[in-house]
Amino acid sequence: MIVLAIAGGSFGLYVHNYLGGATGNTSPELWTVVTGLVGALIGLIATPFFTLRPARAMRNMVLQIPASTLLASMVGLIVGLTAATLLSFPLGMLPSPFSQVLPVLGAVIFCWLSIYIFVMRQRDIFSLFRGRLPTRLAAEGTGTANEGRSVLLDTSVIIDGRIADVARTGFISGTILVPRFVLHELQHIADSAEPLRRNRGRRGLEVLNELQKDLPSVVRFTDIDAAGVREVDDKLVVLAKQLNCAIITNDYNLNHVAQLQGVSVLNINELANAVKAVMLPGERLEVKIIQAGKEAGQGIGYLDDGTMIVVDDGLRHVNEKVNAVVTKIFQTTAGRMIFARLENNNK
Repeated sequence: MIVLAIAGGSFGLYVHNYLGGATGNTSPELWTVVTGLVGALIGLIATPFFTLRPARAMRNMVLQIPASTLLASMVGLIVGLTAATLLSFPLGMLPSPFSQVLPVLGAVIFCWLSIYIFVMRQRDIFSLFRGRLPTRLAAEGTGTANEGRSVLLDTSVIIDGRIADVARTGFISGTILVPRFVLHELQHIADSAEPLRRNRGRRGLEVLNELQKDLPSVVRFTDIDAAGVREVDDKLVVLAKQLNCAIITNDYNLNHVAQLQGVSVLNINELANAVKAVMLPGERLEVKIIQAGKEAGQGIGYLDDGTMIVVDDGLRHVNEKVNAVVTKIFQTTAGRMIFARLENNNK
């Protein structure tokens, strides 16, 4: 800022000297001071537009780029410059003006092409050096850690808690990434004045603690952020696109928003529905009737996996275990619903 202020003041003095005698009867010394101060003021005002704002924009852009992408870009640049240097010798032997233009043009083309190729194929390239690179590079950019793609955890799926059981089974083959902004949201929820919300936040922190203790080589916390994006869900989508990884969530809205933007989503609720026992019409089951259904005479019960069983004429057996026969099965967005009748009922 001081340098630009001095430059502005010098420019003001230059303008005064250039105007020369256009000051009229006014003292030349006064005009010298005025033009110098005006130039310095203009320099101070213009400083952020030429220094701070470009530097801040460059910083935000660099922070959004994964470390693996930066490394792939640098390697591509080195390869491009090497190829351009080797090609410059035969091109320099051509007649003028080709000997001056083609080496520069070749350097630009080879550098751009090499950077493009290395960034686009970074996942395949880093997989060749798996085990020789830092774990963070593999987790954040390549998705090759633990023989699978990396996945991002949403706040809702952490609070849900089932992700800990799923991770222990080994069905998640890649690295589990927990962004810092998700951790901060959990801390904010855990500090809430509302008891229910506070308990949910603390439950999420406990789940993360369990995951980190049980699976230290699988769970990673990452500082990569999506600059310029405020909402946590939006940050997750942007980050998933940058890292080329999937999002694990049970949030209905985040699920659809991410899919619309081409981001892979692993929904815990869909996984739970998929692994429920398959039942066919005519099969027998034992269920405890716990409440009345919507229709007259219906009784409602649940299997161990949470599947709802609607039993015709089961209302009179509330709080009793009955044998029933499956009649129909409906798949809804909320899960599977099974209709049955009492086994000794001939209807």
